[in-house]
Amino acid sequence: MPGAGDRGKAPARWLGTGLLGLFLLPVTLSLEVSVGKATNIYAVNGTEILLPCTFSSCFGFEDLHFRWTYNSSDAFKILIEGTVKNEKSDPKVTLKDDDRITLVGSTKEKMNNISIVLRDLEFSDTGKYTCHVKNPKENNLQHHATIFLQVVDRLEEVDNTVTLIILAVVGGVIGLLILILLIKKLIVFILKKTREKKKECLVSSSGNDNTENGLPGSKAEEKPPSKVTCHGLGFRFSWLWEQTDQSHQPFRELLIAAFMQNCFLLPSQW
Repeated sequence: MPGAGDRGKAPARWLGTGLLGLFLLPVTLSLEVSVGKATNIYAVNGTEILLPCTFSSCFGFEDLHFRWTYNSSDAFKILIEGTVKNEKSDPKVTLKDDDRITLVGSTKEKMNNISIVLRDLEFSDTGKYTCHVKNPKENNLQHHATIFLQVVDRLEEVDNTVTLIILAVVGGVIGLLILILLIKKLIVFILKKTREKKKECLVSSSGNDNTENGLPGSKAEEKPPSKVTCHGLGFRFSWLWEQTDQSHQPFRELLIAAFMQNCFLLPSQW
């Protein structure tokens, strides 16, 4: 079972960890040096190359010291060295080992750039180039970044054939999928329109059939003639019948046919 002494040590341990974190936090968020994303670069013999270097500090800087060094398998040397008084002044070179080197950076307007250009490249210039920065305002905190330079006869052209083929295949597949979707939508649209036309034709033909068959609900229902009308016609046809004899048989047949068509009655029923 922990005693009172152990319980007292725990807060002290946490307090010590917190103080250590507060002490290390400014260090991790302070001076930073960068030579860009490409840490391996190639240049052709006889040309020039830019060696980039930028720095940043959350606490600002005063009398900042910087230098570029060269390191190969058999040599080490300081190429250029200088200072920056403050954020409103440009870098000042204090030492330069090679006349082919030019400082092109600026620290005004928060650029914090101490890049150099190396001209008239030789194969012997192949090696590691390191940018060092020391900030007295941060208790002489130092930081550096390295870039590797390879001097070659000529730059090899990158063969992009495989990449172009892959892009063409992917583009073709995407185009084919889009075409299939468009065709599908067109077919669905045509089928929908065809169904609507068939439905309209069925409704129209059904209405016509009802009309012809005299079914309820048709457009025009035909009503049989009333008994009053048939009786009136019967009297007239009876009178015409009596005025004729057997010699007018064709006329009588026409008379019978006309009356039967209208009232469906035989002469004996007139």
